[in-house]
Amino acid sequence: MSIRLQHIKDHILAANQCAEMSSPPYSPLTTHVLNTGRGIPAASMVISLHLRNHTAASWTLLRTGATNDDGRCPGLITREAFVPGVYKMRFETGRYWEALGETCFYPYVEIVFTITDAAQKFHVPLLLSRFSYSTYRGS
Repeated sequence: MSIRLQHIKDHILAANQCAEMSSPPYSPLTTHVLNTGRGIPAASMVISLHLRNHTAASWTLLRTGATNDDGRCPGLITREAFVPGVYKMRFETGRYWEALGETCFYPYVEIVFTITDAAQKFHVPLLLSRFSYSTYRGS
């Protein structure tokens, strides 16, 4: 192989390694927030993930993050930390709409769900407008 081709190959491999290092860790739980009123992803929405503590009858905060420009919040939870239980995702919808200069009916949305098989992948999207929301279990 010529020196020039080797140099190009080394450059491409180095770029791929950097891309892999910068990608978020795999999460068995994902979400995607879509602003259906405007037909765009809901960027910069604060989300918190909680796990129900049945003995104390309370919620334990696991992580707080914000959606990216695509309306996703990568790396919500690691495979190791994802255990069977009752989880809650809280979406700060009031702050999101306020940042857009608009009002809304729901100041926040909490989605509570049960995980019985933590080996599966779970996708919990939120479809949102100022006066309604919808969710479902995706894959």
